[in-house]
Amino acid sequence: MVKYLTILLLCLQLLHSEGLGINEKLGDTVPLDLIFINEQSERVTLKELMDGKPTLLTLNYFKCAGICSPQLNDMAIMLSRLHLAENTDYKVITVDFAEDETPDLAVAKKKNLIHSMNRSYVQDAWHFVIGENNSSGKLADSVGFKFEKTVAANGQVDYIHGAALIVLSPTGKITRYMSGIEQLSTDVEMALGEAKKEMVSPTISKNSPYCFSKKQDGFIMVKMGSKIWAVLMMSVVIGLFVYLIRGSKRKENESEKDK
Repeated sequence: MVKYLTILLLCLQLLHSEGLGINEKLGDTVPLDLIFINEQSERVTLKELMDGKPTLLTLNYFKCAGICSPQLNDMAIMLSRLHLAENTDYKVITVDFAEDETPDLAVAKKKNLIHSMNRSYVQDAWHFVIGENNSSGKLADSVGFKFEKTVAANGQVDYIHGAALIVLSPTGKITRYMSGIEQLSTDVEMALGEAKKEMVSPTISKNSPYCFSKKQDGFIMVKMGSKIWAVLMMSVVIGLFVYLIRGSKRKENESEKDK
């Protein structure tokens, strides 16, 4: 009985998760004075990391067992296919939004991803940084990236979050959101070209962990697919729960009759 109640509560928690996803802030400017810790454990500003170039930004955490690894693995493949000069035509920054991760994890993640690329890639073109004084949280808020911290019974910390590649202009203006885990190199090249010109482009809906709902205040990426799936799963679990309860009572009644 306890097991069934636990399953039910977990499903209710999933369904109750609100506000997650990405509330797009196209045209806004990210705070360039935010300070991060880079792979060499040095304190650097976002402005220094971008170096006055169009920038591809992702928000992840390095112990993520979910979509972070697939997203970053695909990033490595996509970046190796770009017909642009990394560190000259663009920069890439992966920001760790977890509170307890260290530069050592950033170094290991960067090493593995750079090593996986099928061509030589300029090491300084792709930065892996962690926050200082909640700079990661402030950056996430400035681009509308919403996530939720969860703590398991054994103390393990995880985060519920989405996946998107966010394109910034050289001045830090948010010019494009590219949703999902996989990105085409041709699309990214076009987005970087537009960012260089400070051009803001609307998000184009595509198959991804999120679908899109157009609001008057802009595009809001909502977990509609996940919500529908959660409702369906919830219905199945509730039905199973009721079935098991009735079955348990029926067996108890039969046992009493046999006595």
